[in-house]
Amino acid sequence: MAAHQQNLPTRTTGGIVDDDDAVPDIDPTDTSGLLQERLQAYKHACGYLENYISATEKVQKAHSKEYEKVLKTVSDPLKEGHHFDQSLGGIAGLFENIRSNTQGIANSHLEAEKTIKGSVLPILERLHVEIKNKSKELSKGAVKGSKEVDKARNITQKHIELLGQYTAAFSASGGKVDPSTDPYIIQRGVNYRLNKQVIEENNNRHDLIEVQNSFSTFEGHVIQTFQQALQTFLQCVGGQLERQKAMYSDIVSTAQKIPLDFEFKGFVHRNSQLLVDPSAPKREISHISFPNQNHISTQPLVAGTLERKSRLKGYHTNYYVVTRSKFLHEFKDDDDFRKDPTPELSLYLPECIIGAVNGESFHIKGKDASKGKVGSALAMSHELSFKAHSPADAEKWYNIIKEVAGSSATYTNEPASPSSPVESRDVSGQQQPPQYQEKGVTPVQTQGLAHSQGAASGGPMSAGAHAQQPYNTPVSGGGGQSAGVGSTPTSGVERNPGQY
Repeated sequence: MAAHQQNLPTRTTGGIVDDDDAVPDIDPTDTSGLLQERLQAYKHACGYLENYISATEKVQKAHSKEYEKVLKTVSDPLKEGHHFDQSLGGIAGLFENIRSNTQGIANSHLEAEKTIKGSVLPILERLHVEIKNKSKELSKGAVKGSKEVDKARNITQKHIELLGQYTAAFSASGGKVDPSTDPYIIQRGVNYRLNKQVIEENNNRHDLIEVQNSFSTFEGHVIQTFQQALQTFLQCVGGQLERQKAMYSDIVSTAQKIPLDFEFKGFVHRNSQLLVDPSAPKREISHISFPNQNHISTQPLVAGTLERKSRLKGYHTNYYVVTRSKFLHEFKDDDDFRKDPTPELSLYLPECIIGAVNGESFHIKGKDASKGKVGSALAMSHELSFKAHSPADAEKWYNIIKEVAGSSATYTNEPASPSSPVESRDVSGQQQPPQYQEKGVTPVQTQGLAHSQGAASGGPMSAGAHAQQPYNTPVSGGGGQSAGVGSTPTSGVERNPGQY
């Protein structure tokens, strides 16, 4: 039986269709499956594009919020904004333009987000639905037909195998078979089922051809929809970019249109009362006045240049001033502007020993008070020799110094001895008493006093009486004479000066 068994046909998937085979080797579901897979690929491509544009839409919305943050950086008024012209065309106008355009950029992103969401994404969403419907259509039509073909082929294959089995049995039994297993009847059954299979195959083939032909058109529709969606996307995004570019260009243009001197001219106009007028004349100190400028205490009694003898360099010229505060100040010069006029030397005249005039010269011995109280207390007395320009000038300085010093000072006919303030020269053959100025005791003026005929009859006058009079008040003596600047005060001493 096995020797007479025929090789039964088998069906495999794939390969080339052979019209002579009762059951072709190719699986009819392969074609529909391939087309189904292609539709799936387009569906995924559409989904990718949807995701891309949807992400862009979210980015546009995020950009709108970010530009709102950018707007907040310039939303507050300018600090010290009163320095800028508030009209258009200046710095304040520039920042108004920046605020307006920045708000416009934020709004443009928001509008782009709405346009993408309302115009672009619906195109792709509809295409996605179309691809799904096409896939369903293929599943219900060609795929279902392919399954029917596959089913018919399986039935035909079973009857062909049954025919082979009974033809082998016919040969083995010598032609003795049952009526139901007669190979003739079985072959007619195969023909019936094969005919039904072929009808299913042709119908399925027709459906697949239509699907294949429709795929070309459908794919063109898919690509065209992609193009339409991207074109709309470009119009939306590109329009937003163009508007954003225009807004930035407007900001730059507004800034470039500001004249370079616009703000400063306005600033000068608004603050003309506070700014310096360049056309106004310069200030001169000679035209300036200030409180107490001409107070009597600021006016010197005498001022001018004198020569003072130094130990090493001989006489040198300085500028001297006798003030109403009873000081003799020494300065380098009378220039108040080159440097601060600080005295080089200050003598408080009531505490000095004043020598007599000798031609153009006179002498003063005392302590320098220009170093303050502590420095003055530690300073040593120095004898200073002054020389005026003429004897008359020396007499004028001497008389004013004597008047300022008053009775508190000590006067002598000779220059003070450089050796000791305690001892003095013997001018009348007698030893003079020491010239001390004790605390609480006012020394008697003896230097430069003229002998008065009425001194004895007028009675002695105490030194304290002279000390109580101002330096510019005449002092009355016993004979009714007055002492002042240029006159000789009466001391009340009967003997000549220095002889008691």
